[in-house]
Amino acid sequence: MFMGEFEHSLDEKNRIIIPNKLRDELGSNFVMTRGTDGCLFLYPQEAWQEFVNKLRSIPGTKEGRELQRIFMAGAAECEPDKQGRVMIPQKLREHAGILKDVVTVGVIDKIELWSKDRYESRTSDYDVDEMAEHMAELGLNF
Repeated sequence: MFMGEFEHSLDEKNRIIIPNKLRDELGSNFVMTRGTDGCLFLYPQEAWQEFVNKLRSIPGTKEGRELQRIFMAGAAECEPDKQGRVMIPQKLREHAGILKDVVTVGVIDKIELWSKDRYESRTSDYDVDEMAEHMAELGLNF
């Protein structure tokens, strides 16, 4: 399971360090793709295969094909170097608005990579109490 929040910066070769706490769970070969909300997703191989199986089950409607295309066209297999660095392809950096500072977030079965500015603007107004109320409506109580 992935959890935690870490800040790093891209180096001159557009590489990011995958934090040790996340790297072990991620494995030596993983997939990076476009994510929702303007971030990138990093999946370990097993979780990626589960995600692809879900994409395969989407009906062949226009919207279904677009979803498959969005996630698969942007996908890149990644293998960190010995220092735990991985290069973020240009198209994926553009999608996430990553220029320099990056926030890496562990989210259960995947990792999210965010532009620090985008992440802070999306998370600065979280109302945890309001979220807890919505979770209670779904039967998730603390």
